[in-house]
Amino acid sequence: MFVSLALELISSVVPMDIDIPPNDSGLPGIAALKTIVGAVMTVGLILSVLALIISAIVWGFGANSSNPHLAARGKLGVLMSCAAAILCGAAVTLINFFWNVGQTV
Repeated sequence: MFVSLALELISSVVPMDIDIPPNDSGLPGIAALKTIVGAVMTVGLILSVLALIISAIVWGFGANSSNPHLAARGKLGVLMSCAAAILCGAAVTLINFFWNVGQTV
C-alpha cells in the first residue's frame, strides 16, 4: 500500500516529458564564447606541437648520451603530447558523441 502510494506521488510530482534543446541565442556573448573556445583549442594544439618537438629533442639527447632515464622521459613526453593533440582535436566530436548518448538515456 505504502509503495503504491509513494509511486503515485512520485509520478504526479515528476514531469514525464521534458524536451529542452540547446539554445544558441539564449544568452548574450555566446558567439564570443565560441570564438574564445576555438582560440583555446588552437593554443592547445600549438602547445602540443611545441611539447612534441621538445620531447623529441629530449628523447634524442637521452638516447645519444646513453641516459635511459632521459630517453624514457622524452618518450613519455612524445606520447603525452600526441595524446593532448588528439584530445584537443577531437574535443568537439567527443562532446557531441556524449551529448547524443546522454539524449538517449
